[in-house]
Amino acid sequence: MLRRSLMARIAGCLAIALAACPARAAEPGRDAEPAGKGRFPDFGFLPQGYAGRIFKLSQDYPAAPPDRAAIPRFFGLDFRGDWVEGYLRTGWKSYMQELRRYCFEGNVEADWRVEENGVRRWYHMPWQHYGPIGREGIRGMTKEAEVKKYQLASTQTFSGGQTYAVAYYNEFAAYTIGKVWKDHEHPDLRGAEFPRGSVICKLLFVDVPTEQVPSLVDPILWQGYICDNFASNNRSVRPLALIQMDVMVRDDRTPTGWLFGTYQYNGMMKRPNRWDNLVPVGVQWGNDEDNRRDHYHTRCPERTEIVATIRESVINEDRDELPATHLGWNGRLNGPVDNPRSSCMSCHATAQYPIKSEMAPFFERNPPSPGDERWMRWFKNYKCTSKGGGPFDEGSHPADFCIQLVQGIDNFHRWWDERGGIFASEYGAQGTLERPQPTRDRPETDRSERNDLGLQPKPLSDAPRDRPATKPRP
Repeated sequence: MLRRSLMARIAGCLAIALAACPARAAEPGRDAEPAGKGRFPDFGFLPQGYAGRIFKLSQDYPAAPPDRAAIPRFFGLDFRGDWVEGYLRTGWKSYMQELRRYCFEGNVEADWRVEENGVRRWYHMPWQHYGPIGREGIRGMTKEAEVKKYQLASTQTFSGGQTYAVAYYNEFAAYTIGKVWKDHEHPDLRGAEFPRGSVICKLLFVDVPTEQVPSLVDPILWQGYICDNFASNNRSVRPLALIQMDVMVRDDRTPTGWLFGTYQYNGMMKRPNRWDNLVPVGVQWGNDEDNRRDHYHTRCPERTEIVATIRESVINEDRDELPATHLGWNGRLNGPVDNPRSSCMSCHATAQYPIKSEMAPFFERNPPSPGDERWMRWFKNYKCTSKGGGPFDEGSHPADFCIQLVQGIDNFHRWWDERGGIFASEYGAQGTLERPQPTRDRPETDRSERNDLGLQPKPLSDAPRDRPATKPRP
């Protein structure tokens, strides 16, 4: 992450080459204040003339800690009794089913326009709109990772595919977002401690032809303002198919304080509610820090290879339910659009600011050999902030496993010559900005260059609190 934009590797840890930010079809001026004063921009890209429904950032974050009575019911499931020699063999599916139900309640009915959820409030992370792969304005999705040939199925010959995703935070998690971003011009990671009860879910979509992936039969399709292919910055409105849902749960019953889960879409299940075709891949509560022999990281899935020596992830053994898919390094949990040489927990453990280490060891300028001491730094059991866990690297501030929180702060500090973003309230009924003003595009700057230019932000604990509310500089 020291030399690449963090946004490019969320959720999958797959490499992405950033290009200069393309000209947006519609964009407010750098001083777009009245309609959005005191508000975060909703998105960064929307085509001129688009008259359909647009994305609105759910950003009225709770100012006070939520009532403990609102902790999700599935936290009462005692999966601890199902541990056998440290391995969670049964019960985990009930946990995952209840967790999925919790994420779906009100959101499916509201078509994931979470500000209209009639059951409970959900929220989005701010500052995902900025940069060439920032948030598009139809569904709020960000461009995340390349989908390589044969990655999703042995019949997938399409290359240049891409993953887009959008994440949702429940009120417990959103309370922490609000603390960190209480002062919109001075984000403070000293408030980055997610309380027990926090739940984060993320929907991931691909633009791969569905007929090439057997599990994408009868797909759930969303329209998005997306790039023509992974290498392109030219955007158009096109359909994407749901492929995966990731979840994070702050649960003190796990050794690290976090539990990660992944679901994969399988239309062959033919369930009446297609959202129920998201079947569990597995859960992860630790990183198997003693498992270091480099012997499993298949990319082209003929069948799901469950590795018995992995003791802190459990994978769905039902081959009729779970399509053939690759997992993470040596069989740790990862989803179909994630990198097979990483794991859910290893990526998120690097969440810190300032950013020093890459999100995965193979992104380092001088990458370590798989399984050696440097490599295994990414596969340790780091603890959450409230359990006394610190940053991945000395001198940084931990973000409590939340990559998007760091991504937003990193984007904020890259925004130093314009206010690039569109407020939904500025977009008129006829599909045009009511107050459009031109802005100047700026190429994305490599982080090492930023250091040479002296643009590296000061540690947040030393950041002055009395800077004027003008265009901020890192």
